[in-house]
Amino acid sequence: MALSILKDESSAKDALQELMMRLWEKREQLDAIANYQAFVLTSMRNLCLDMIRKSIHTHEIPDDTEYNAPNPHQQTEQADMINHIGSMIDTLPEMQRTILRMKDVEEMELEEIARIMSMTENAVTVNLSRARKKLRDMIINNRKKENKVYERYR
Repeated sequence: MALSILKDESSAKDALQELMMRLWEKREQLDAIANYQAFVLTSMRNLCLDMIRKSIHTHEIPDDTEYNAPNPHQQTEQADMINHIGSMIDTLPEMQRTILRMKDVEEMELEEIARIMSMTENAVTVNLSRARKKLRDMIINNRKKENKVYERYR
């Protein structure tokens, strides 16, 4: 499962090792779990998604890449927009948020998302569509509010 999510054998092994360590540290509490397989698979999925989130922020830029630095104003606007959209995504229901990130951020295929989420591809498509629509509506409403504030101070 880790390999299908992370797409890298060494990262998948790291995730497995990390999960084993966490399970070992909480071994006394595991007796209360009714379905071990579901618990372990859900824990692995969540751990892999956390690893992907962390790796997105730490990707290195290749040496041969040209860099055209945006001005400080553009950098601030872009950072604010990314943070704001990220917080909007965080307000989505958990399933929609997870599917949206898997599809649009991690660029996973619908079939793979359906397998990981234990859903049909149709259900994944419906949830993805609803998440994108909610996010689009939130962005449009936010823009309208910003324009009203901006017009007030012109």
